[in-house]
Amino acid sequence: MRTVKILLSVIVFTLLFNQVNLVAGEDPGKSKAAKASTLAVDPAKSELTWNAKKVGGEHTGKVKVAKGSLTVNANKLTGGTFTMDMTSISVTDITDEGMNAKLTNHLKSEDFFSVEKNPASTFKITKAEPIANAKAGEANYKITGDLSIKGITNSVTFPAVVNLTTSSAQATAKIDVDRTKYDIKYRAAIIGTAADKIIDDTFTINLKLVAGKSETASK
Repeated sequence: MRTVKILLSVIVFTLLFNQVNLVAGEDPGKSKAAKASTLAVDPAKSELTWNAKKVGGEHTGKVKVAKGSLTVNANKLTGGTFTMDMTSISVTDITDEGMNAKLTNHLKSEDFFSVEKNPASTFKITKAEPIANAKAGEANYKITGDLSIKGITNSVTFPAVVNLTTSSAQATAKIDVDRTKYDIKYRAAIIGTAADKIIDDTFTINLKLVAGKSETASK
């Protein structure tokens, strides 16, 4: 009889415990999962620099990061996105004002980024894989995501250095982009350009994203 009373007491206690959890919005059959946090990218502290090479030279410039966010869960980067303001594209290696304006306007034209029709480019992380045993300052993530330029989307993968705290995140990376995949074929070898006038098919993006609470972070 005593055993039956003890068993009934355990059953009643279990039912009451589960009821309290359900009222509180918790599933008694599952452990409490860590909550992901979304950190707004700070455009004022973030930076994007591009570099394009050609036969006999190269050009560099910048594009402003308009907005974005990085998602962190259990001290790991799990997702993110950012938008590039293509109307802000600039050239930084040409000091002559007239020549600088000429190249900048050409980059905005249909030959390159067709900025009037496509004022923004975007990147969205589809996979963020930590790199085991990465040394301090070296790439500690392999990032894969969808890069959209001129309305055309392709998947790209690249290494990145990611630093996380409880309230902030910073990511730096060098991204190689094959411009021909985005219908940017001006002076590309693929269209039969003379050897001494070829512009490399691949250009690079050096990216720094800073995210977290700040007065200038995007909303």
